[in-house]
Amino acid sequence: MPKLAFLGLGVMGYPMAGHLARAGFKVVVYNRTGEKARRWADEFAGAAAGSPSEAVYGADVVFACLGDDPDVAVVAEAAAPALKSGAVFVDHTTASPALARRLHADFAARGVGFVDAPVSGGQAGAENGKLSVMCGGEALHVSAARNAMESYSARVVHVGPPGHGQLCKAVNQICIAGVLQGLSEGVHFASRAGLDIDSVLEAISGGAAQSWQMENRVKTMAADEFEFGFAVDWMRKDLRIALGEARENGSRLPLTALVDQFYADVQAMGGGRWDTSSLIRRLSGAD
Repeated sequence: MPKLAFLGLGVMGYPMAGHLARAGFKVVVYNRTGEKARRWADEFAGAAAGSPSEAVYGADVVFACLGDDPDVAVVAEAAAPALKSGAVFVDHTTASPALARRLHADFAARGVGFVDAPVSGGQAGAENGKLSVMCGGEALHVSAARNAMESYSARVVHVGPPGHGQLCKAVNQICIAGVLQGLSEGVHFASRAGLDIDSVLEAISGGAAQSWQMENRVKTMAADEFEFGFAVDWMRKDLRIALGEARENGSRLPLTALVDQFYADVQAMGGGRWDTSSLIRRLSGAD
């Protein structure tokens, strides 16, 4: 089996790396907070490294799941000199397409493959091994990492050349933003109209309005519960990337821009760490 490294053990990376270990891969992990890496190593009988370069030394495939462009750039720079020729670096961070293209070129000059592979499915998807992975890069590099990625994924799709994984993730977030705003307004309307939310969900979830967000968020939205899930701060980061790319390619995203501002309102309410379904708080707060 190939030797693997995993850099970044946040709410997504920790369980993703755990699935790799359970699948029988030898995994060395690195996390900025060393105690978390040591805890992971104890839990999964893996190894914890004190630096990115130590973690990736001798690895065939390296996975990273970090916060934003600057985090990826710093970790990639630290890891690059220790990567062996022929290794593949897979970045699961939702970052910019421009960074993905730059890292692909930088790693290629060292004889190392690079795949931008953001994921969708949230913390629950990571914990349950049901993520959707959208990969940009060269086919042989995606193929080299696919078997490992399938240990924590329901699907792995190669969507195109370097940067296209990140572009696909932008599409994902654009769609989610619109769905959540519509769902917020629907739940708000139902509440004000005196409807029973459970009955409404039963009635409409089997029709054209059905969505993952409806199935998994309507009840918590109605109960005003948001201390879980994908944080508003992270969504705004993702929408910033999408809107910036839209300015570059000339696409028009009026609803996405509007929902981004609605999320800014939620942040101003102190909800930066609330789940993205907390958009409804803007509506209930206006009562």
